[in-house]
Amino acid sequence: MKQVITNMLKSALLVPALAFVIGFAVVPLAQPVSAFSESISDGAGSAQGKDQAESLFEGDNAIFKTITNVLLFLIGAVSVIMLIIGGIRYTISGGDSTAVTSAKNTILYAVIGIIVALLAYAIVNFVITSFAS
Repeated sequence: MKQVITNMLKSALLVPALAFVIGFAVVPLAQPVSAFSESISDGAGSAQGKDQAESLFEGDNAIFKTITNVLLFLIGAVSVIMLIIGGIRYTISGGDSTAVTSAKNTILYAVIGIIVALLAYAIVNFVITSFAS
């Protein structure tokens, strides 16, 4: 059993090693010499997708800007929904002091969430525009 496991491990290590050797020994010999004269930026340009943004930070299709805007929109939407729920809970509390306190806390935390979302939006856009240039 020990011999079988040893042979399996050897074969599992042999396949990537052969692929590595073939990749560095055989493939470069088959390529023309002009393939090595390209610069790094040419390689990065060829790796770019068809509809992919050129920059992660600048432009209308910037990935980080889009992700942060969507996440901040969701945070703001949840905060507004919680504000509405807190208002409804406050209205239907019927004078119960614990229900009123709970509803006021919900409204307070929702307002804090809205403020945090707005500040985060401003900070993220400031940082992106300052580092992008």
